[in-house]
Amino acid sequence: MAHDIVNPDGLHDPTPFGYSHTVTVPAGSELVLVSGQYGSGPDGAVVSAGFSEQVEQAFRNVGVALAAHGLHLGHVVGLRTYVVGHDVSKLGPITAAVRERWGAKPPAQTLVGVACLATPDVLFEVEALAARP
Repeated sequence: MAHDIVNPDGLHDPTPFGYSHTVTVPAGSELVLVSGQYGSGPDGAVVSAGFSEQVEQAFRNVGVALAAHGLHLGHVVGLRTYVVGHDVSKLGPITAAVRERWGAKPPAQTLVGVACLATPDVLFEVEALAARP
């Protein structure tokens, strides 16, 4: 992928936590914004009451959305995640999902703890920003 990830020496190494500090996208790249995806199946219903399962399904849904544009997860340069009732225990499933998909080169990411999402059964949501070179 043509984007560059930079984790400056003056900041901690964020990669063990599943994100990077900065990402640059080359001029002329087409940006694709993926709206908040949650742990739903094709019918829109949440696939599981479990947080980890919702995280996994939400990231799978991002992949499906990107494929509709001829892109894949390697084109993702930024993520914004929303976690209902966030606590430290929820970092593990999110970090694991990001590591599985992006390895040592995760996109920039912001995690936002929220009181609720669209419906009471939705515990996790992720937005993605992808760049087509």
